[in-house]
Parts: sequence; C-alpha cells; structure tokens
Amino acid sequence: MLKILASLFAGTLFGVGLTVSQMVNPAKIIGFLDIAGDWDPTLAFVMAGGLIAAIPGYYLARKRGEPFLGGVLRIPTSRTVDAKLIIGSLIFGVGWAISGLCPGPAIAGLSVGGTQSFIFAAAMAVGMIAFRFVPNR
Repeated sequence: MLKILASLFAGTLFGVGLTVSQMVNPAKIIGFLDIAGDWDPTLAFVMAGGLIAAIPGYYLARKRGEPFLGGVLRIPTSRTVDAKLIIGSLIFGVGWAISGLCPGPAIAGLSVGGTQSFIFAAAMAVGMIAFRFVPNR
C-alpha cells in the first residue's frame, strides 16, 4: 500500500509541476525549441530544477543498491549509441517539435482539458498498440 501511495504522490507532484511550469502548453515548448527565432529560455530552468532534484535521488539509490520502497533498482548501464537510439531520438525530437508535447506533459495536460493533449495521447496510445505488432529484430 505504501508503494501505491508513494506512486500516487510522486505522479501528482510531477503532474502539478509540469502544469505550473507550463510544460503542458505546446506554445511554450515550441518557443523553447525555436532557438533561431523568438527563443524562450524559461524551460531550461525547469529542466535544471528536475536535474537538481533527480541527481541526489539517483546517487542515494545507487549507493543504497535498492529502491527505498523495495523492488529491483534498474539504472541503465549501456553507453552504446546505435542506429535504434539515434532513430528513436530523432522521431521523439521531431514529434516534440511538431506537437509541442512529449508523453509526460501530454498526460498531465489531460487534467486541464487541452484538445491537443487528448489528440496527442490518443495518437501515442495507437503508436504503443501498433508497436506490439512490429516484429523483433
């Protein structure tokens, strides 16, 4: 039960943070990504704040060797940059730049009723379902 409550708290805090920082606002994201035009650097502070919060958590979890609420600690160890990583990163980045949304903010945006968030989340769900039918290579 503690895991469920901790997950609920963390997810709610994350969603509120995304909403307050306007990361659910596609125009704000596109303004941040438009470095050649009317660039809005404010989301860099949001990202820096996320790193400031995450780095000590990762450090403590690695030092401890297990998550605080039990289970298996899974921190990626691969440093391989292959075609799958590059292509996936390009698809993610282009989708982010076109829509102004990425998965976390799109789901948080559902709570404020943004039409773009609903369309994005539906398209994301279709993509996840379609991926199940792609053969492993």
